[in-house]
Amino acid sequence: MTPAPPSPPEVQEFPTYRLPTFLPPFLLGWGVGAALTFTVRAVGGALLGDPCEGRTLLALLLPLLLGPGGLALTAANWRRPRRAALGLGLVVASLLPALYVGAQDIGELRRTGCAGGYVVVSRVAADGQPGGSISSLRLEAGSSVTVTARVGGYTTQTHPGVFTVQAQTAAPGVTVTPGRTQVRVGEDFPVTVTVPATTPVNTYTIGIGAREAGGDRPAEAAGTLELNVRPAPGTDTPGTNTPATPADPARP
Repeated sequence: MTPAPPSPPEVQEFPTYRLPTFLPPFLLGWGVGAALTFTVRAVGGALLGDPCEGRTLLALLLPLLLGPGGLALTAANWRRPRRAALGLGLVVASLLPALYVGAQDIGELRRTGCAGGYVVVSRVAADGQPGGSISSLRLEAGSSVTVTARVGGYTTQTHPGVFTVQAQTAAPGVTVTPGRTQVRVGEDFPVTVTVPATTPVNTYTIGIGAREAGGDRPAEAAGTLELNVRPAPGTDTPGTNTPATPADPARP
């Protein structure tokens, strides 16, 4: 007798997800994720005594757990619609509300100064008001310019004290002079940069810092400005040779 042909391998068909069976476990997964988000946020906020330390981890903990965990649950049960829907609900909860609430908490940390302060440097507009912020400055040797700066990253409610301003640079001969040495958060103060004519053409870095010594935790703010020193008009850059003008053969 002729042996029977082997049966074809079973085809793995993608399961069919129907709304009546998919929606309830999906909403259950989203509800569990949302409840965990606000519960962990409330309990963690009560346990953390420091207003800054540990807050960033708390804000990102649930999005990092719910998202990958929900994807793993969905991948392991993709042929079981109810369990897969439960995992997808956790994934959605990791984005909303977990990630949204975490982003709001991190933004609040920045507003209260937990992320540190910074110094913003701006050009002076024609009307004398601060213009757009800058990160570099181009000056010719033998010239000077005045820019404005301010302390950011903090608020007057969290840091009402006075910041002491300092400015320094390693550029030879270049002086950086703050117009005010005592400022508060958000106040504009002038900074004058003077480049002598003997300064070599190069790129230098200017550092502007501010420090609030009062309070339990000293607050600091820092900013840098790139200074490009160019040769003054009518002068040759040291180290370069100007080609000589060829003689006119028509002249005797």
